Amino acid sequence: MNKIRLAIVRQKYRPDGGAERFISRALEALDSEQLDLNIITRSWQGTPNPAWHLHICNPVKFGRISRERGFARAARACWEREQFDLVQSHERIAGCDIFRAGDGVHRVWLEQRSRIVSPWQRLSATLSPYHRYVLQAEAEMFNAPSLKAVICNSEMVKRDILRHFTLDAGNIHVIHNAIDSKRFQPATPSLRHAARQQLRLPQDAHVMIYVGSGFERKGLKAAIEAVAQTDRYLIVVGQDKQLSRYQQLANQLNCLDRLRFAGVQQDVQPFYHAADALLLPTLYDPFPNVVLEAMACGLAVITSTGCGGAEFIRNGEEGFVCDALDIRALKEAVLAVPALSVDNRMGAAARRRVEPYGPERLAAALTSLYQHVLSQR
Repeated sequence: MNKIRLAIVRQKYRPDGGAERFISRALEALDSEQLDLNIITRSWQGTPNPAWHLHICNPVKFGRISRERGFARAARACWEREQFDLVQSHERIAGCDIFRAGDGVHRVWLEQRSRIVSPWQRLSATLSPYHRYVLQAEAEMFNAPSLKAVICNSEMVKRDILRHFTLDAGNIHVIHNAIDSKRFQPATPSLRHAARQQLRLPQDAHVMIYVGSGFERKGLKAAIEAVAQTDRYLIVVGQDKQLSRYQQLANQLNCLDRLRFAGVQQDVQPFYHAADALLLPTLYDPFPNVVLEAMACGLAVITSTGCGGAEFIRNGEEGFVCDALDIRALKEAVLAVPALSVDNRMGAAARRRVEPYGPERLAAALTSLYQHVLSQR
């Protein structure tokens, strides 16, 4: 049997990005005997597998819209020239065979963001040439006759797509992200002790962890406000240009001494090991990998109804789910999650929930989808 020449399109590969981790886990799990793997990208950080073929498309750019439009044109020209059997795009580019909606639906993100910004900012977003470009590109991509399948990483995103676009529900496939639960393990007492010592956390402290860059979307403000009303500590892993604003907020709420801003980390596991639960009241997030990682590390998860990962959480079992802006409910959830040293049943339930979602399951689902799409040609 001839190999399937598969091209995956991602504009910029960052090792700490959620979509990139999906790509790397999927590519490493896919059977190289059956697939000839190609990456169309503007830039790739890190060292790719030598068996993958990189196609660098990096046209000159003069701003955000120029960057998006230029890459879309260059990527499309590349795949038309190469005549791949399948093109799976992680960017909103019309003409692909398969689109992975890893960023969800842009219109829904703007709806959620409008809940926390000023009327002027809402108007600015409505008039923004960049947002108008993304909305148009998204609509053109979903309406393109070449589109054979859409991959969602949560049922939430599937519902969002069906609400805003006229696609056949049978062509929208929910394939959850993979987690290596052999790599991500619950902390031993000695690992927890060392991790807390490194972060200058009291050994008997009750600790939440927040992981995510782009603090506005990921809900760090709500997380700080919830923690401020308790005696809990909060580890913040991630980066944002407005970091000082969140430090000032914590200072105003008299909880800065209980926060630990750790920045971006290549290896987050030691930080999970210092914590008792993940706190991620994100405004809109299709299914963040950090939810799977935290659960595999035996942490309960407190997240929002706007997070696709919420479908893995039953209230009081693996964690808690509430509205991203409901500070009172978030505070109650923070108080309700027990310290792992006292009661680890919730964390153990979280780990059991994600254990079946290994790379092999992801690879089997993707291979099955590829074969299905090719058989329809």
